[in-house]
This record gives sequence, structure tokens and C-alpha cells, in this order.
Amino acid sequence: MNEQLLTDCTLCPRDCHVNRIKGQRGYCRESSELVVARAALHMWEEPCISGEKGSGTVFFSGCAMGCVYCQNHNIAIGAAGKEITVNRLSEIFLELQAKEANNINLVTPSHYVPQIVDAIIQAKEKGLHIPIVYNCSSYEKVETLKLLDGLIDIYLPDFKYMEDEIAIKYSNAKDYANYAKDAIAEMVRQTGEAQFNDDGIMTKGVIVRHLTLPEYLEDSKKIIHYLYKTFGDTIYISIMNQFTPLDTVKNYPEINRKITDEEYEELVDYAIELGVENGFIQEGETATDSFIPEFNEEGV
Repeated sequence: MNEQLLTDCTLCPRDCHVNRIKGQRGYCRESSELVVARAALHMWEEPCISGEKGSGTVFFSGCAMGCVYCQNHNIAIGAAGKEITVNRLSEIFLELQAKEANNINLVTPSHYVPQIVDAIIQAKEKGLHIPIVYNCSSYEKVETLKLLDGLIDIYLPDFKYMEDEIAIKYSNAKDYANYAKDAIAEMVRQTGEAQFNDDGIMTKGVIVRHLTLPEYLEDSKKIIHYLYKTFGDTIYISIMNQFTPLDTVKNYPEINRKITDEEYEELVDYAIELGVENGFIQEGETATDSFIPEFNEEGV
């Protein structure tokens, strides 16, 4: 592992400059010790990621974003999870492959990139052959993403906000959109156009997710417009309606509700009018706790 990257940590845009090797913790709340809250088959990703067998998701504790509405709040603040070694992480990858997972899905992995690189290399030497998914917020540095070049097959980033004011209010993430634009461009450079196997499961490519927030439909439209006009059919766009107002947003009354069917339909119609064809939408009642797994150290 390249320990130098953790002795003066600038892996993400927070640039905390803490020595995580010595146990110091920055914005992500994690030292250099790998902490994983769950490693199991997950059925609730996009159809080409989960399929019928499931995505082999590994939920890492800690997060560099800290969104006030986070559905995984408990692990984002580092309140759940088990410390493991890089060797154990590589074993987990192989165990998920043995369970016939369609892929290895690294959830909120950004602050552990050096350790993850080592774990992937170890696992590949021992027979790991299914695609690796990097599931992130897009609040990423291009320099960090380049460490993953050739190791990640599928990028599954969010594009949360276009306007800086909104990014600061809900995620304290100044310049979020600029980082997201550069990060997604690097992801597309690494993977190229999407590829699928005979079962319709993605084997390479980029799916950009956008979670529609209440009251911010115009910002959502700006994001969809940017993504399609910039990347066209090279990427897939996943428009999500599963925003779930948890207790953490009680002080933000404007988003303390689910989005309406009308709001969501207007955004989907907008995407269709733009010409978006490579995309995913959600239907029915999705804003429920069913999308939030138990972080009980299963599989860790």
C-alpha cells in the first residue's frame, strides 16, 4: 500500500492533510484502518448491476460528503462497521464471487482507495474475475481516480447538485459540481462506452445516478442536460425518485417530504425530450426503508 497517500491525506477534495497512519481522522472520520459495515448480495441496484443474482456490495464506513439526508447515515458517520485487513477485504471479494454475485460493488470507497487497490490486485491474483463497480458521490479527485485505472470496470457515481449554494447547504461541499464534472469525465475516459454480457449485465461503463430532491427540480434538469449534452449515449443516466425524508432533515423543511409523482414525471419527460435513451427510471413506491440494508457486519 502507498502509505504516503495516507500520512498526509488529500485523497478527496476536503484536503484534510491528516496523518491517518497515526490514527488521525479527517472529514471522512476514518483512520487508515479499513472499516466495513456489510458485505452481501444486494438486489436494489439498477437492473444491469443487480440482475437476478445480486450485486456483491461492500459498504465502507465513513464518508467525505456527509449529506444531511443520507440514507446510510449510520455508517457515513462511522458509527457502524468492523475493522479488517486488506487481505480480509480481498477474501471478501472472492467470497462474494463464490456466491455468484454479478460484480463487486464498492460503496462509498473514496477514502480507502490505496487499500482497495491492494485488495483488488491480491484478489485478482487468486482468481477474481467478475467486474468491479466503484459506487461513489462524484466528490472525487481525478488524481485519486487515476490510481484505479485498469482496476475498475464500472463506475456508478452520483451527480447530486449543479448549483453550489445547494451543495453547500446539504453537503457542505463547495465546488461539488466542478469536481463531479471532472471526475465523471475521468471515469468515462477509463471505461469507454458501456458493454453488457448476454444476460444484460453491465461489464464495463458508467452509470450516473441523480437522486431527485424535493423543491429542486430546476437543478435536476440542469444536471440531466449537462450529462446528456456532454456525454451523450456514452453513459447511462439513472433518474431516482427514492428520496426518503429521515429524522436528519427535520431542520430542513423544504426537503422534509418525498418528491411528488408530478415532479418526477416532469423530470423524466424532460430527459426524454432532450433525447436521453440510455437511462433508468424508478416506478412505484421506492421511497421506503426497503432500500436501506441492515449494517450488521454481515459477510465481514
